[in-house]
Amino acid sequence: MYATIDIIIAFAISLVVTICVTPFVIKFAKKFGFVDAPNYRKVHNKIMPRIGGLAIVMGATAGLASMYKLVFDLWPIILGGVFILIIGIIDDKYTLSPKYKLIGQFTAAGIVVFFGFDIDFITIPFISEKISLGPFSYILAIIWIVGITNAINLIDGLDGLASGVSIIALTVIMYLAIMNGQYLIVALTAILIGSTLGFLFFNFHPAKIFLGDTGALFLGYCIATISILGLFKSVTIFSLIIPIIILGIPIFDTLFAIVRRMLNKQKIFAPD
Repeated sequence: MYATIDIIIAFAISLVVTICVTPFVIKFAKKFGFVDAPNYRKVHNKIMPRIGGLAIVMGATAGLASMYKLVFDLWPIILGGVFILIIGIIDDKYTLSPKYKLIGQFTAAGIVVFFGFDIDFITIPFISEKISLGPFSYILAIIWIVGITNAINLIDGLDGLASGVSIIALTVIMYLAIMNGQYLIVALTAILIGSTLGFLFFNFHPAKIFLGDTGALFLGYCIATISILGLFKSVTIFSLIIPIIILGIPIFDTLFAIVRRMLNKQKIFAPD
């Protein structure tokens, strides 16, 4: 059980820390070359720092530190998040190939699932019959984590879009968690909403800094793993559909992009 005041304090800490560190992240990105240069497929016309996710991670870490007991419950998710963060930072500096990014994402998802964060049963509504997913529970969880991680990353094309959609998704997940008394989920979403909202002050049009893969992959990963926590172990069909509805925009945007590229005989992972 986590007291409401503790959650509010964690939210405030993550918000304030992110607002305070983002200007320093902007300077760091410019100094060490974590920048996005304009070209024919970009909407910006000047060099932009693109490691904004680092500020979100710093704010979220500060908020999480204020509720340090969460760390002991969630260390596999935190470890997977470190992998995602490393992949994002390297990509923002050197632009990794999709193959290596996927390897990193599957590694992070594999860590989470290996330590038991999966969905074992699906309950059929009205008859309360449980269907065991068996080995498919691991496959479903890994596909979910990798899919949502990439979905958020692929919509990161306009100022404030990915961060704004992430805040909306996290807010809905938090509301559902409050209704179901899942205070661990409430605490985690509050911390992430605070840090992402703090970053949005600098990312809203006209943006001073971009999320970059550091931020987009991290937010997608967090949303995916938190939604699994919210459905932990045994869920109804309806409950499984709820996160899909929440994340409908990035999910369907990703699916349509894949179909469009296949029809046009383009590479699925090519920049757009």
